[in-house]
Amino acid sequence: MAASEHPPSWIDEAQIEALGTALADPPEVRGERAQAARLFRELPLEPDPLYRQYGYFQGVDLAGIDPVPRGLAVPVPAPSKNFVRILHDSHGTRSYVPDALVAQGVRFRSLSEIWSERGETLQRFLSRSEKPTDRLTALSAALLNRGYELEIPDRLSSPVRIQDITILGRAHEATSIHRRVRVGAETEVLLTQEVYSTSASPEGQRFIASSLDLDTGPGSKAVILDTHAPDRDAIGFYRRHATTGTAARIAWIWLGLGGRVTKARNDTVLSGNGSVVHDLQTFYGDGHQSYDSAIRLTHTGTDTHGESITRGVFNDEARGMSRGLVRIERDARKTISFISEHAMLLARGARSDTIPILEILCPDVKATHSTSVAPVDPEKIFYLESRGISREESIRMITEGFLSYVLERAPVDRLRDIIQPMLQARWERRDLYWNADGSRALPELDVTGTDAAPDWRFDAKLR
Repeated sequence: MAASEHPPSWIDEAQIEALGTALADPPEVRGERAQAARLFRELPLEPDPLYRQYGYFQGVDLAGIDPVPRGLAVPVPAPSKNFVRILHDSHGTRSYVPDALVAQGVRFRSLSEIWSERGETLQRFLSRSEKPTDRLTALSAALLNRGYELEIPDRLSSPVRIQDITILGRAHEATSIHRRVRVGAETEVLLTQEVYSTSASPEGQRFIASSLDLDTGPGSKAVILDTHAPDRDAIGFYRRHATTGTAARIAWIWLGLGGRVTKARNDTVLSGNGSVVHDLQTFYGDGHQSYDSAIRLTHTGTDTHGESITRGVFNDEARGMSRGLVRIERDARKTISFISEHAMLLARGARSDTIPILEILCPDVKATHSTSVAPVDPEKIFYLESRGISREESIRMITEGFLSYVLERAPVDRLRDIIQPMLQARWERRDLYWNADGSRALPELDVTGTDAAPDWRFDAKLR
């Protein structure tokens, strides 16, 4: 479907009404759904004309999708006693918060609790960071059927591990999740958001929408690791937004390993003085997969640092687009920002577009970018073959090294070793289906490397 085409009839008023009835929507939510459904019919797929020719949204047909939660709960192992777990499947949402964290003030509100509390809680949950400007954002809001609000208090003595797992298991299902997470001052959080499928859908495509609004307090540290590994019938749309507190640190990590068509939007506002953000993204696509990633770093505070590194590998007829924007406002003095977008093509039919943009309104800053799209370096292949390594194995090693550059910069201990089996499976053209024993889920992880390196500091000569 091209961006200029009229919107397809994926949803109708009867579906929206049925979803609202099933979830017992309060009047405010019913109004939000109706408005979002109207915007879905009116808005373009891509609001910026500059990027419409790179949309890569062909082959999408979500006719018949069903947003009402129904189906059997997916069997999963018991949650670890050490961290919060939220599980979304065809049946609904299940959550577990350890008693020790509840006693320390960790507060979890489910969608039904938010609906029942109404008032300020409901308004806060519905107040998105931005109004829908494109068709998929509006569709996600209209089909909202899962979500929660999580508050982590100030100055917890130990890091908080949050595991958010989505398991697709029903044909034509539409899953739309909205999360609001607040990380208190001087508290450290590791949130993993994982998407898998129990098997391929035998009857058609399905839709997974994931939205996160993150608010970080002064001196807090938040690491958000997304593993997107559903089946080839999944159409995915991600929206992540964060606002930094003073001296706060955020690391976004994205691992794109599955799905048919995936669009991801990452927007971070560095408003707190001295705050730091790392946006690290990797993609591996083959067959007819496509990835469309948009990253925006907006510097408004002083002495802030932003880093965005994206690397994608594309084989067969796969498509990729990576667009990054760094905007430095007039009063954002002593800013350092860097954006890097690189892609490797393994076949003649593969394609990738990388578009870095800098908007600098303050002269007292450092801002750079780099970009490239190229095939595998033949000299590297020749070197490895001269050491007795086959051509296919040589290309695999070069590819893994190319992506590992991003994984090794992530502030998660042993992330490269943990992700290696997934990359190996994708290289062997195996899908990453959810295992009944839960072994597919990410294990307990440790945050590391969150302190700024000396070379990140603002050059005194520019002060």
